[in-house]
Amino acid sequence: MKQKNNGIWVSWNENVKHSYKSLYKITSESELQKVIAHSKKIRFFGNKQSSADIAAGTDTLIDMKNYNKIVSYDDDKRTITVQSGVILKDLLEAIEAVGWCIPCLPDINTITVGGALATGTHGTSGKLLSEYITSCRLILADGSVKEIKSNDELMNAVKVSLGMLGVLSTITFKCEPAYTLHVKERPENDSEWLPKIKNRLKKHDFLRVLWLPHTNKGYVITGDKIAPETEVTENLGPKFLKHRRTASKILYKYTHVFPWLTAIANKLLYIGFFSSKKEHKGSLYQATVTKSRGSTLELAEWTIGLNKFPQVFKELKKEINKWNNKSFIHIPMDVRFVEKDNAWLSYAYKEDIVTMGCVSRNAATADTYEAFKTVEKIFLKYGGRPHWGKRFTAKDSQLSKIYPKWEDFKSLRKELDPTNKFLNPYLSKLVNEKKTANVRKVVA
Repeated sequence: MKQKNNGIWVSWNENVKHSYKSLYKITSESELQKVIAHSKKIRFFGNKQSSADIAAGTDTLIDMKNYNKIVSYDDDKRTITVQSGVILKDLLEAIEAVGWCIPCLPDINTITVGGALATGTHGTSGKLLSEYITSCRLILADGSVKEIKSNDELMNAVKVSLGMLGVLSTITFKCEPAYTLHVKERPENDSEWLPKIKNRLKKHDFLRVLWLPHTNKGYVITGDKIAPETEVTENLGPKFLKHRRTASKILYKYTHVFPWLTAIANKLLYIGFFSSKKEHKGSLYQATVTKSRGSTLELAEWTIGLNKFPQVFKELKKEINKWNNKSFIHIPMDVRFVEKDNAWLSYAYKEDIVTMGCVSRNAATADTYEAFKTVEKIFLKYGGRPHWGKRFTAKDSQLSKIYPKWEDFKSLRKELDPTNKFLNPYLSKLVNEKKTANVRKVVA
């Protein structure tokens, strides 16, 4: 175990900074237990890619990235057990190597598994990643270990918990046999793709829509399971498509000063990068997961019941198309679909949902990005729920209205962590817990 004293913790986007007194790089469960047991206030982090201020802000921090081993496989049960600091890329490559898959994968592969689970990370056309847990080991505030099985009542609270109940140590995932997808991508008018959502969810094994604000277009991606040997005429589009992020960076450079430029930039980006059709095949991981994010960005994401989405979408589109406001949204807005579950703080608790991401390509100016405010206002109006690892301003009183198990979760949190060891200032406000130790924040 390595220890570093008196430093500055800096987020991936460099717009959240906190000072700390002690930072530990742990490699074993016993080290994790020891640090937690002997700390008064503590938080933990992986690759620091959350847009929410959940990973630091306490005097003691744990860097989980070296706690990253593949522990074991169970061929009969088709499960894999890993340490929580393992990067998603390494987990996915490990299960693909034995012919397995997890059938709902997030957009990126650079986050730690523990962080992904704690914040309710998900893909599309399936369940939250946390729904594939069969068991896990949780380090509690006193340093003891609690093993939790899938049928334990506690599991639905632990699956998505922002690290407020304890620290995930090892996690066992249930996998499925790997499969091949035939993926087709193409632009469609909003009037075409919006009413087809339910039918496409029934027809296709994979569905994702990249909505292009200010263009009246969506970029529809469908995937269908095929035999691996099936021949597909591959069309990856023009070679210049790989330069979309560079073009976006140039076109959005001054949109924080002149927001109306965004509408023009979006139209140009649609013509250049979203107007062509593409076709290819591969495993779910190969065909749909972004392997890296070349530049920093800031994200908000909101979810809403599948039946309410058309109404929410139409209101959002109407609002951002008004030229008298500043909510001009960078493209694309990622529209994905998640099946209902029973996890207490899941966005899909008891209902099928649609998720809609909102991105600012100018991370440094994200605090004044009006689109985040507009999206939150409209989704909250209809009972929408925010992604825990991304930007939102809703606090306890609002969250208690949109999460039926919010108060139960808060009660359990106090029971498992009576001294608020796992709370930082951001989380304390989130759960309306006023008793928190003083910490030192460095303004970016």
